[in-house]
Amino acid sequence: MIFAPNHKGMDVRDGDEETLDWLERQVLTSRNIRPSWFIDFLYGGLNYQVEHHLFPAMPQKNLGRARELTREYCAERGVPYHEVGFWASYREVASYLHEVSAPVRRGEVDAHIERAA
Repeated sequence: MIFAPNHKGMDVRDGDEETLDWLERQVLTSRNIRPSWFIDFLYGGLNYQVEHHLFPAMPQKNLGRARELTREYCAERGVPYHEVGFWASYREVASYLHEVSAPVRRGEVDAHIERAA
């Protein structure tokens, strides 16, 4: 419940990492879940996944302020910052999993063979 909504279905960088700087790699491959007191409690601060990747040693209590600064910084530089609500994050993950599993459902890929490879 914690890891999947923060990363599944986000951009996967395969070979074009040299065209992105460190900030872009962290921001474009992570999804934040919009904070509230309950979400902050439930996720233990990992709902601030972008900031968690940018500042891994930062105490949880400071991630909310870092979020504000990071969003402003990304906006100034035109770096897309992806943040959605709790339910929207799970919809995005489910949609992604549905999309990538389509070949198996259509019988185009034998799931047992692919898993063993």
